[in-house]
Amino acid sequence: MKRSALLLCFLSLALPARAADSLTDAGLAEVQALGRINGQALACGYAETVSRIKAVIIQHAPKSRRYGAAFEEATNKAFLDQSRKEMTTCPDGPTFTGQVEEATQRLQSAVPPPAPK
Repeated sequence: MKRSALLLCFLSLALPARAADSLTDAGLAEVQALGRINGQALACGYAETVSRIKAVIIQHAPKSRRYGAAFEEATNKAFLDQSRKEMTTCPDGPTFTGQVEEATQRLQSAVPPPAPK
């Protein structure tokens, strides 16, 4: 009887942690998406888009090494991928703007703002 009560206690503690992990995983995916757009915008010379993305990351992404590294890795990979495409043209500014807005909305949905103290 004690073992089942102890097991039930551990499971009840693990479920909220698992829910939080899935929430942060969704947020991490959106930060990576913004990183990919950022890398492509850097390679294409869209400084305004890059500035907008950085502002979004600073305002909405959790402040952790994991998120920062994910953003930087996605940015670097997308930059290199876009640079290697010698014959491919860059998307126009409105296309980038739309992609940034969509990714921003998904990030805000995936990672709600912290509660005021």
